[in-house]
Amino acid sequence: MSDGNTDSKREEEILAARVGAMKPLNGPVVLTAYDPAWPKMFDQLAQRIRRTLGDRVVLLEHAGSTSVPGLSAKPIIDIVLAVEDSSDESAYVTPLEAEGFVLRVREPDWFEHRVLKVPDIVANIHVFSSGCSEIETMLLFRDRLRNHPEDRILYETTKRELASRTWKYTQNYADAKSEVVMEILTRAREAESSDR
Repeated sequence: MSDGNTDSKREEEILAARVGAMKPLNGPVVLTAYDPAWPKMFDQLAQRIRRTLGDRVVLLEHAGSTSVPGLSAKPIIDIVLAVEDSSDESAYVTPLEAEGFVLRVREPDWFEHRVLKVPDIVANIHVFSSGCSEIETMLLFRDRLRNHPEDRILYETTKRELASRTWKYTQNYADAKSEVVMEILTRAREAESSDR
């Protein structure tokens, strides 16, 4: 059960990170069946990002649920982009904005995370500095779901149950998945340790 103070503080954090206006969801989250076109959509965006940023791209990966074959998802392509310094927006935001990308999230207190959107493909480009631990976490989670059907089923079941609820913001839905995400990541890290 949530309390009003915690909900109010989280809403302030969500709105503070947003660049530009934010429209509340005020409803359930829509999940769709896995679409084999999602990897192609990632490839198209990855080519555009590489063409725009060149050697400023340190790492570019398809992440999130759309990167896991067979997993239902919000039909939004999540991309992890590592640059030398994500706080140096002039090095990558400015050139991407010239190509139509739009900066939507700025989180200096959370790994200097930035999110850009693009108008013609529904996508989130998550930008971090090279070597950021959150990159490893996101890719470890993706790989665990790709290679362990039992965790993919657990995650999908949790997502479907949570998605059916009414959420003020999509981020509230994402926050609600934290417990199952941590459970799956714990297993992934334990397996990684035992393989060494």
